[in-house]
Amino acid sequence: MSAPEPDILVRITDAVRDRLAQEPEPAGLEARARETAEILARHLTPPPDLQEVDWLAPTADPGMAQDAVESATEPLMLVGHLPHMARLASLLLTGNPNREVVRFRNATVVCLERAEDDWVLLWALGPDLVAPSA
Repeated sequence: MSAPEPDILVRITDAVRDRLAQEPEPAGLEARARETAEILARHLTPPPDLQEVDWLAPTADPGMAQDAVESATEPLMLVGHLPHMARLASLLLTGNPNREVVRFRNATVVCLERAEDDWVLLWALGPDLVAPSA
């Protein structure tokens, strides 16, 4: 396993803090996911290219996302909603999308890494671990 970039958790924490500080807007799920992705992207160097994909929709089959993730040739940052993200993490980690292995809440961030033919959880950051901005 590779060590995370030294300040990646600081930047992700800042992004989660920024997202939590925003007033929820009456937007659809896709719009909120896009806003969240844009906030995260502002905290990453270089900022990643953002793409919207159907296989991250809240009701999408997590197997479609698994196929896309496992065929990726570069690291990915996925932004989505529950229950899909929890089901995808469970599918990658255990092979069963219905087995809860990560307790997702709104604004939860997890880092998974491919290790040969399996996936491992490197770290998880939930909103309860992020102190509000001063």
